[in-house]
Amino acid sequence: MGGAGSESAETGGEVNIVHVTLIAAAAAMGGFLFGYDSAVINGAVDAIQERFGVGPATLGFTVAAALLGSALGAAVAGTLADRFGRIRVMQIAGVLFAASALGSALPFSVWDLTLWRVVGGIAIGMASVIAPTYIAEVSPAAYRGRLAALQQLAIVLGIAVSQLVNYAVAQSADGSAHNDLGPVQAWQWMLGIEVLPALIYLLLSLTIPESPRYLVRTGRDAQARRILAEVEGGSVDQVERRIAEIHTALGTERCPRLRDLAGRYGLMPIVWIGMAVSAFQQLVGINVIFYYSSSMWQSVGIAESDSLLLSLFTSIVNILGTFVAIMLVDRLGRKPLLLVGSVGMTVSLALTAHAFSHARVVGEQAQLPYGWAVAALVSASAFVLFFALSWGVVVWVLLGEMFPLRVRAAAMAVATATQWLANWLVTVTFPTLRDWNLSGAYSMYAAFALASFFFVWRFVRETRGKTLEEMEDLAR
Repeated sequence: MGGAGSESAETGGEVNIVHVTLIAAAAAMGGFLFGYDSAVINGAVDAIQERFGVGPATLGFTVAAALLGSALGAAVAGTLADRFGRIRVMQIAGVLFAASALGSALPFSVWDLTLWRVVGGIAIGMASVIAPTYIAEVSPAAYRGRLAALQQLAIVLGIAVSQLVNYAVAQSADGSAHNDLGPVQAWQWMLGIEVLPALIYLLLSLTIPESPRYLVRTGRDAQARRILAEVEGGSVDQVERRIAEIHTALGTERCPRLRDLAGRYGLMPIVWIGMAVSAFQQLVGINVIFYYSSSMWQSVGIAESDSLLLSLFTSIVNILGTFVAIMLVDRLGRKPLLLVGSVGMTVSLALTAHAFSHARVVGEQAQLPYGWAVAALVSASAFVLFFALSWGVVVWVLLGEMFPLRVRAAAMAVATATQWLANWLVTVTFPTLRDWNLSGAYSMYAAFALASFFFVWRFVRETRGKTLEEMEDLAR
């Protein structure tokens, strides 16, 4: 990043890039909690099923309940942010994360555990909207892309840390989430420890400034001037020009409605494409890895402690792939990365399905021969890598660019809702599919990955380097 200050392309003044980065990183803590809360359930799935004596369908509903809350949280976050401010929404999300962690750690039944999962999901939905919104509004234009990438990086780091916590807690309880660790079982500690990063998020939200755009919207221009001077630098006249630009933008702003998306086939073609891309991102089964991988490995005879270590390993692969995507998305383009990812995911998922087909049932225990266990680990890790370096990052970049400006907010809402719905569908069905035929489930995910290649090849157009005006042509 250079040093404490760099020349701003927007204002011609000094940008305190270290200060801005710290502000963006604090906001991205919501992304960290997003990833942590989404994946921490992974280490507790089997213990929850045993503790409450539930079947695979109920277990799947409990795990997936957070996604229903996420849809609700994402739906209300924008309205709350415009009414109460970006920082206040972060604080509300932080409180919900903490409450969900404590409630999930001390449930009376599987149903109140499900309710607390919904509460955590609402916090996830809020964080998924407010963090990128806030970062975009406080970042100088020259650094906005890189600072916005902190959100996705924070999500994958949150996933990795949750797997590390799960492994450490299980090891402290003699290698199993089922065992007692003090007054409660180990799986309850796994879920409850989330209260610590939630409190850190709350404290950080007290140290960062409100969005200048929100301050101007609410008539607090003096505060907005001070914050713009801190993050963007420039002379008094330059800051005043930025205030005037924000006023102008707000004056022409119109909240798009769903009926604005209407087209020949019910919706505009570009909206259907965005919905399909969002759905494919989830239908390849990526969240099965992060929600159920420990349970999945155990279902083919891997010891519980080893399965938690494998989950941690795949999270590290996810982080590495995310770094690759950040480096390549502006160099190679969006469409080439998606196509490469689809091919890689198809092959790796098919190999994983083939490896799992060699599991043998001995008595009541499934066993996977050593050679096929290694093959399954390599192919599953390759799947995570190809997803992370392509669909994991690129879909969010693409969705932010592909829609015409006049309907972008409404189209993003529809595409995001589609993604949460597809995520929920995959998550709620996996326990039943796993018990039916694990190899068959992965063959189905491989088929979706293959279909995603042909869809991108036929319908997705490259957005790299396109102006906002050119997006209007792409939408036709």
